[in-house]
This record gives sequence, structure tokens and C-alpha cells, in this order.
Amino acid sequence: MSATGWNPISGGPRAARRAPLAAFICAAAVLLSGCAGLVGSVASDTLSAAILDQDDPALIEAGAPAYLLLIDGLIARNPDDVALLSAGARLFALYGSRFAASPERAIALTSKARRYGQRALCLRQDWACDADHTDFDRFVEQLSRVTRRDVDVLYAYAVSWLSHLDATSDDWSAVAELSWIEATLERVLELDPTHADGAVHGYLGILNALRPPSLGGRPEVAQEYFERAIELSGGRDLSIKVEYARRYARLVFDQELHDRLLADVLEAPVEAPGLTLFNVLAKEDAEQLLASSKEYF
Repeated sequence: MSATGWNPISGGPRAARRAPLAAFICAAAVLLSGCAGLVGSVASDTLSAAILDQDDPALIEAGAPAYLLLIDGLIARNPDDVALLSAGARLFALYGSRFAASPERAIALTSKARRYGQRALCLRQDWACDADHTDFDRFVEQLSRVTRRDVDVLYAYAVSWLSHLDATSDDWSAVAELSWIEATLERVLELDPTHADGAVHGYLGILNALRPPSLGGRPEVAQEYFERAIELSGGRDLSIKVEYARRYARLVFDQELHDRLLADVLEAPVEAPGLTLFNVLAKEDAEQLLASSKEYF
């Protein structure tokens, strides 16, 4: 982060409920989805719906810590339960990225998210246990061993890693680990091109739009990812359009696209199964971005 407090990933100060990439991490993580190990499949589905279909972020901010304690306890009793570990990775990534009260808390919570994500993958893929100590080429080679059976685990691993990097990095353009996360997400798409209803494409759009072309950025690739993400989500995930405007349209100084995307977000309904909470947050971000459009362009 520069002296002005600008975060090249989030587009602004890294504040507890205002980190834009954090909002996207939340939306894309799909909290507890597929977590049959968490107090049974019915309870898991009910909990997931109660959180993701909530239109009051303050309520989730106040209530979610109870579930952090719950999943910690369940993992302590079942330390080799891959589904529980993956759910824990998602939950701690979500809360640490979006609702942590301070940067220090964000780091602590997302650190646990990453540990859970890596342990889950390690239980399925031996090489992942020592992935932090290998070189990039070897890491990419090892990713090829992951099969479709473990695509959910690999995705949770990537999301938890990204959340921790967001919480700890002052200058994302200089973070070499971004290439590792990008390779992981690309492997997820190789295994399942429609995984997470477009969220993976949205992440890759962000990663390819982090830098201008002169510094190695690939805005044309980013645009393709964002368009595909919108298509796969049916336009229901408003966070994708917000990031498309923030990352791509501002990078290439396309005000018409920028304002159109944000206007679409503001006019769209927030209610969507599994996305309502984060659509509410996306609208908040869209209002701020649109208000600063004339000044920016």
C-alpha cells in the first residue's frame, strides 16, 4: 500500500467492510457450499442459505463469529475431514476478507483459512503438503495430478490463499504468488470450465487486469474472462460486473462501459439464491464507483 493508502487490488484503503476484492472473494467462495460434513447436509444447506440469502450485512457481521467457533470445534474433532476443512477455508476467508475488525484480525483469520485450505488439499494430494517449498514449474506440474474429484478442494485452496494474500500484501503488483494462484484457478477451469457459476473466470479476470499492459497486464484476456463470468452467472452475480468496471474499464479508460456496468448493477434486483448478501455489498461499491466516474475519467 502506498503512502496514500491505495491498494492496487482493492482500489482503495484496506478497510474492514470496504475492501472490494474482499467482497468478490466472499461472493465467489460460496460459503459452505457442498459441505455435507458440517452438522449434516440439511443443516449445512440451511446455514448456507441463511447467510448468503441475507440482505443485511451487519447481521452477518455480528452473527458469523459463532459459526467460526463451530467449524473450528468440528475440525478439531475431525482433523482429517476434507469437506470440513474446505468449508473452514471458505468461511474464514469470507469473514477475514470482508468483516474483520482490523487488518491484524484479517491477517489472522485468512491465515487460518489458508491453513485449512492447504490441509484439505494435502489430504487428497500428497504434493500439496510441501507446496510452499517447491518452485513454480514443479508446482504447475503437480497441479496436473489433481482430478475432477478434487476440484472443489482445489478451488477452496485457491480462494483461501487469495484471501490471505489480500490481507497481507501491501503491493500486489510485486507479489510473485499471484502467478501460483492464477495457475491453480486455471487448473480448476481445466477440470470444470463452469465451476462456481463463473466465479473462477471472475477471479482470473481480476488477476489479468491488475497491471497495465506496459507492466505485463493482459486487459484483453481479462475482458474475455469477465464476459464469460457474467454469462455463466446469468448476470445474477453483481460482484462480477462491479469488478469488471473497476478492473478492466478503469484500466483501459472506457467510461461508457464502466458506467453502463455499474448502472446495470444499481438497477438489478439483489435477490438471487446464494448471492443476495454479496449483491447488496456490490450495490454499495457500485454507487461509490459511479459517483467518482467523472473525476476518474
